[in-house]
Amino acid sequence: MIKRLLFACSLLYTGLVNAQDKPIAFTGALIYPIAGPPVQGGVLVVQKGKIVSVGAAGSMIPAGAEVIDATGKVIMPGMVDSHSHLGGPQGGDASAALNPDARAMDAVNPTSDGFKKALAGGITTINVMPGSGHLMSGQTIYIKMRAGKIIEDLLIVNEKGLYGGLKMANGTNPMRSTPGAFPGTRAKSAAMVRELFIKAQEYKKKIDKAGKDESKMPERDLRMESLVEVLNGKRVVHFHTHKANDVLTAIRLSQEFGFKPVLHHVSEGWKVAKEIAAAGLASSIITIDAPGGKLEAMNLSLNTGAALEQAGAAVGFHTDDGITDSRFFMRSAALMVRAGMSRAKALEGLTLAGAKMLDLGTRVGSLEKDKDADFIILSGDPFSIYTRVEQTWVEGIKRWDISKPADKAFLTGGYDVYSPIRGEFHHHIDDEQ
Repeated sequence: MIKRLLFACSLLYTGLVNAQDKPIAFTGALIYPIAGPPVQGGVLVVQKGKIVSVGAAGSMIPAGAEVIDATGKVIMPGMVDSHSHLGGPQGGDASAALNPDARAMDAVNPTSDGFKKALAGGITTINVMPGSGHLMSGQTIYIKMRAGKIIEDLLIVNEKGLYGGLKMANGTNPMRSTPGAFPGTRAKSAAMVRELFIKAQEYKKKIDKAGKDESKMPERDLRMESLVEVLNGKRVVHFHTHKANDVLTAIRLSQEFGFKPVLHHVSEGWKVAKEIAAAGLASSIITIDAPGGKLEAMNLSLNTGAALEQAGAAVGFHTDDGITDSRFFMRSAALMVRAGMSRAKALEGLTLAGAKMLDLGTRVGSLEKDKDADFIILSGDPFSIYTRVEQTWVEGIKRWDISKPADKAFLTGGYDVYSPIRGEFHHHIDDEQ
């Protein structure tokens, strides 16, 4: 399956290369590379879907390049949303609390208008997740905001050779009253997870013992396969958790079975920031700027980003869209800055930190030579309330432009844009590319 997916992605990339033989140079902007200090009046050169160079004013521009004057604008990497539900992902059902075999890939709609909303918000890479109503809801999917009509067009394969992680959850969401299927208590939740991971360890032992002898391999078990990838450190566990005691349970389970999760939400992460840092774990956090929501998240604080940063833990951001609208993703980091997080770490949290959480740090998240040409052009300071995303580029292709009415509708439009009965502005962004 991986080979077929890689082949599909290679065909897509070949098409992009043919369309981008001519280099494009963006000049005069304030550039935030993320991997280094800001560059005033910088020069960004892209070609064949990749970044050729990022330099100061006066840097060499390749002969024959198209030059775009971006004076007065801000350029930064395309943002990485490490936790979203756009595209209609589905995971496990009410038949069981543990569904590591269910794949969001088999449910996500690659032509969903929700992805246009993400482009309008400057998001270029997304981890689309099943819900958190199960201890294990299933496998997530990492996608790029490319133009595409089949899901393979959007897939991005990470450094571990996979295109997704595993969604796990604890706390109140998976504690249902369904007799025999769901745990009902926090203690039983952890016990059920342990039981399945022990089975996965036994399955892994059989595989290791068989070696290259196919005749000695255990019978194929789809539930076990993804868990073995987790145990082998290939598949990232994206762990939904809110309360401090639930965060510590997630850490305890990861240490017991030797996997390294990304902790999502951590509403009470500010209470256990030192413990998270000591475990060497990264946290993907969300900003909710209005009251309401579940009781276990009542202690969510805008100070969480600063607390985790000061403790030395890696911090990224996510939308959990539709909890937070993808168009307002940048605002999440801005509010954390107002509460004490540094600008540098907040910008990193929107980009490179999220990329690393998906094992995509060598491909996306910063403006560096040979990385994917994913970037956004802003009208001003990233954390100003007056700033808007003006253009979103994915692998050197302009995928969203505020100057086009059809594109702008996805930024400013309401229900009319996303409803089944659509207004005059509605059509796919791809139609004008």
